[in-house]
Amino acid sequence: MKTAKLYSFSDIRIEDIPIPKIGNKEALIKTKACGICSGDVMPWYIEKKAPLVIGHEPVGEIIEIGKECNFLPNFKLKVNDRVFVHHHAPCLNCKYCQRGDYVQCETWKKSRIIPGGISEYILVPETILLNDTLKLPDHITYEDGVLIEPTACVVKSLRRSIIKKGDTLLVIGLGVMGQIHIMLAREYGANIIIGADLVPFRLQKAIEFGADYVIDVSKEELYERVKDITNGFMADIVIVCPNSVYAIKDGLKTVSPGGTVVVFTPSKPNEILDININEIYFKDINIVTSYSCGPDDTKTALDFISKGIIKAEKLITHRFSIDDTDRAYRITAKARDSLKCAIIFN
Repeated sequence: MKTAKLYSFSDIRIEDIPIPKIGNKEALIKTKACGICSGDVMPWYIEKKAPLVIGHEPVGEIIEIGKECNFLPNFKLKVNDRVFVHHHAPCLNCKYCQRGDYVQCETWKKSRIIPGGISEYILVPETILLNDTLKLPDHITYEDGVLIEPTACVVKSLRRSIIKKGDTLLVIGLGVMGQIHIMLAREYGANIIIGADLVPFRLQKAIEFGADYVIDVSKEELYERVKDITNGFMADIVIVCPNSVYAIKDGLKTVSPGGTVVVFTPSKPNEILDININEIYFKDINIVTSYSCGPDDTKTALDFISKGIIKAEKLITHRFSIDDTDRAYRITAKARDSLKCAIIFN
């Protein structure tokens, strides 16, 4: 089978490897589509894992199930089912899982799909098969299914923001994850939605997807424009999408007293955020992180997609075969006139 294997940021190779052989409590899916995540194109983040088969947003069709799967508790999947497969899944039993902090679960951290998402076939181990593999409704396309994991990350982000009905929300960075925040913000009660970026294509898309205002930060000063839009109150919730400590500082400048800044993406390894603690303290500003997602979030994401609130036809701007994975990767990294790139399999 073909796989797309990354050796370095500038070296992605299409390689043939044997189709994995499943165990008694595992399944094999034939991959139908896989998205390329913005996290995949952060060199410092992805290269520390190299070499690896890239991609962690796959959907496909179950073609083989281990002979003991039907004896597993609550297992309802079968051959020919169309499924979303998360690349990590928690144990559901540990202290972290009981608190809903799934990404801190040791099982979640160690679990993985084999060999990776951009592969013609994927082995799904028991924990993922049981705890975060979802059957796709008949009306959901495979391309829609590619958006479950990224949408789930946004679901977690908005949940952790403690957004309230009537809030003003600012999204800094309007790549595909910023756009999904824009599309879901109203569902979580936002009254005024503001997007900020420097790419005209992405600013226009944010307006199409529900933003009330957009700010071109290449032409306007972010703080002053947010102040003007909000009559000086600033944004109750600020979602910071770029992997930059400078963007986080912009978030802290534009958040209102009592508001929340969500750090949605890690900053570059050597960047340090220096803040005036008293200013944060006396303004009661919350700084929260939102890393990845868990099974509750993927179920909610599938529900939003099933209702048509999130649609692939709006967000997937580029489609490629596995042989063109490198090109898809470069377009994603360029971050200009694109949102979501997806690899589509025969």
